[in-house]
Amino acid sequence: MAALIRYRLRTCCVAVALLAAGFALSGCAGISETVAPAFADPARYELYDCKLLEAERKGLANRTADLQRLMDKAQTGAGGAVVSELAYRNDYVAVRGHAQMADDAWRRNKCRETPPEATPAAALAPAANPPGPIKPAPKSTRAMR
Repeated sequence: MAALIRYRLRTCCVAVALLAAGFALSGCAGISETVAPAFADPARYELYDCKLLEAERKGLANRTADLQRLMDKAQTGAGGAVVSELAYRNDYVAVRGHAQMADDAWRRNKCRETPPEATPAAALAPAANPPGPIKPAPKSTRAMR
């Protein structure tokens, strides 16, 4: 009788421990989105000017999109969710943290996006008088030293 009670108590304790571990691990999945700034150095972008910040923000946006595509692609395969989390999630969270810090510096510096370069209309239009054939350069009479 005492052995049965100990067996049931042990089984119950194992079930409670597994349930607690499940709750703890499920909580980690939601934390990673809010912990992103913890993976970035807050002072990294302090000395960046608007031009450097703009280039950095574009690079971080491209890297974030690349990692998101890789994570989506990994999840299509067998065991993809695990592979996605192990291979790409830490980099994704770190890049998002850097992007958030760069955006904060962008707002602090009151930066604005630079407009795309407008090409002059003369450069786009074909030349009215195309140049003639290219002539070779005259040969020099001086000896090369």
